[in-house]
Amino acid sequence: MEERLQKIMSHSGMGSRRSCEAMIEAGRVTVNGQLAILGQKADPARDRILVDGQLLKSPEALVYIALYKPRGVLATLETDDPRKTVRDLVEVPGHLYPVGRLDFDSEGLILLTNDGELANRLTHPRYGHEKEYRVLVSRRPDEEQLNIWQRGVVLEDGYRTAPAKVYTEGTLGKGAWLRVVLREGRKRQIREMGLRTGLPVVKIIRVRIGSLTLGGLNPRQWRYLSPEEIISLKVGSVRAAGKPSGKTAAKSTGRPAGNSAEKPTGKKTYKQSGNLDSKSTNKQDWKLTNLTATKQTGKPRGKPLSKSIPKKTSQKLGKPSGSTARRSYSKTNKKPKPI
Repeated sequence: MEERLQKIMSHSGMGSRRSCEAMIEAGRVTVNGQLAILGQKADPARDRILVDGQLLKSPEALVYIALYKPRGVLATLETDDPRKTVRDLVEVPGHLYPVGRLDFDSEGLILLTNDGELANRLTHPRYGHEKEYRVLVSRRPDEEQLNIWQRGVVLEDGYRTAPAKVYTEGTLGKGAWLRVVLREGRKRQIREMGLRTGLPVVKIIRVRIGSLTLGGLNPRQWRYLSPEEIISLKVGSVRAAGKPSGKTAAKSTGRPAGNSAEKPTGKKTYKQSGNLDSKSTNKQDWKLTNLTATKQTGKPRGKPLSKSIPKKTSQKLGKPSGSTARRSYSKTNKKPKPI
C-alpha cells in the first residue's frame, strides 16, 4: 500500500514526520535509486527505500516512555554537541526521539517514542495541545503582571504570545510559584515572558503534556506508559486535530469562533422547528429569510418550503434557490394528468 514517504520513514523509527521531511529535502533519501522528493509516495513492501545509503528497516514495535528530564541535559538528539542528552538517560534499544521542547536549564516531563504520527500531533502548533508548567519567579507578581501573561506578552522579536492560563500557586521567600498552561512552545518562551514583565524566572518544571502527567517521577527517572495513557494521548490528539489553536482558538478567546461569534443582525431567520418565522409571511420577508439560510448552509433549512407556506402564497412567490426547494415546488405545482 502506497503512503507518503515521510510517514513510512516515521513508522520505521527514523524520527518525527517533520524531521523525516527535512531528511528528504536534504537529499538523504532515495526510492528505487532515484532521489526522493517531498510529498512522494512509496510502498515499503515493493519499493527499495534508502536513507543515507542504508536500507530502511521494517517498522519497529511502538514504544512510549515518560522521562523526568533534569537540568543540565539536552532535550534534543544532536550528535555534534558533546553534552548529555535525554537519550543517554534511557537505556532502551531502537530509535526514540523526544516529544516536547525543554531548554537546557529547564526540567520536567519529556515523552520519548518512536510513534512519529503521535509525536507530530503533540508537537505541531496547529493542534494546540496544552503543556503545563510550575514556574518559580524571583518576585511576587501583581494582578496586572498576571493579566499580561494571560492576555499575551509581546516578545523581543515582536511576536505576541497566545493567551495562557496563569495563576499563583504559592510563595517562596520573596518569590512565587506560578502555574502556567500554554498551547504553544516557542524557544525559551516562558523565560522571555518573565523577563519582559519584570518577573525573572528562576526555575521551570513541566508537569503535563496533553493528558500525560509527570506523576511521581524524580529527576532522571523514567517509566513506560500504560495502555490507558497511550489511548488517552491518541484520542486527545485526534480531537485536537479538528479544533483551531493559538490566538484563534475558541478556548483561548472564550468565545466561539467563526460566524457563530457574530452578533445578530436583526434579519429574520428560520425557527429551530424548521418553519418560517410567523412574521415572515409576505413575499419580501420570505425571500430575505430563504437567502440568509441559503448563504449560511448552502441550501434552505428546515422542512420543505411547500409545507411551510400555503400553496397560493408559494405560487405567487415563484421558485426559491436550492435544489430541495425546487423539488418541493415542482411537486406542488405539477398539473394533474388528464383522465
